[in-house]
Amino acid sequence: MTDAHQHAAAAAFDAIGGDYERAFAGSAAHEASLVRLLGGLAPRSRVLDVGSGTGRPTAHTLAAAGHEVLGVDVSSVMVELASRRVPGAAFRHADIRRIPLEEGSFDAVCVYFSLLQMPRGEQRSLVRRLAGALRPGGHLVLATVPLDVEDVDAVFMGQEVRVTSFGPEAFRELATGAGLVVVDEDTAVFTPAHPGAVPEPHLFLHCRREAARPGT
Repeated sequence: MTDAHQHAAAAAFDAIGGDYERAFAGSAAHEASLVRLLGGLAPRSRVLDVGSGTGRPTAHTLAAAGHEVLGVDVSSVMVELASRRVPGAAFRHADIRRIPLEEGSFDAVCVYFSLLQMPRGEQRSLVRRLAGALRPGGHLVLATVPLDVEDVDAVFMGQEVRVTSFGPEAFRELATGAGLVVVDEDTAVFTPAHPGAVPEPHLFLHCRREAARPGT
């Protein structure tokens, strides 16, 4: 995201704080996605949680299962909440675009709804970088609201935000264009537990980085 997008996202989620967790705590599809991810991880896997929010449910679930979790979020309020609520994981207040990502350094990367305030070009660039940060055979979970919208004004949990997303097919192409293989997907309609919330579609893609071929 541009600096303006980054500052806007940070301000919005600083203001939302713990209300985000309460609004989305009932997402059975998110929980099912985490169960699926856990089923494919070796013990003590290293996991990057992009846009880690309050740390629940993602970082909490993974850390409780014995994995080494690093959460990154642009919101200082979210990082403070997560550090208190999930002491078994590490959290960093930072812009994921600006963090060096070592090739093959993670067993899994989670990106649950954290691309929506980035321009499309930056979403593509980031997913490519995250795919490269996976070890061969590693897992990358992407989740979004699959709508064909670009830089539109919206109100999210009382905060004015600008949203960009992809339709379902284009979102799959976002993953495959980064060199990932989509091995499973799930769709759901979820209504956040927040005044004025409306049902929204959710799309979850479970992807793998192809294992290195002999001689590569």
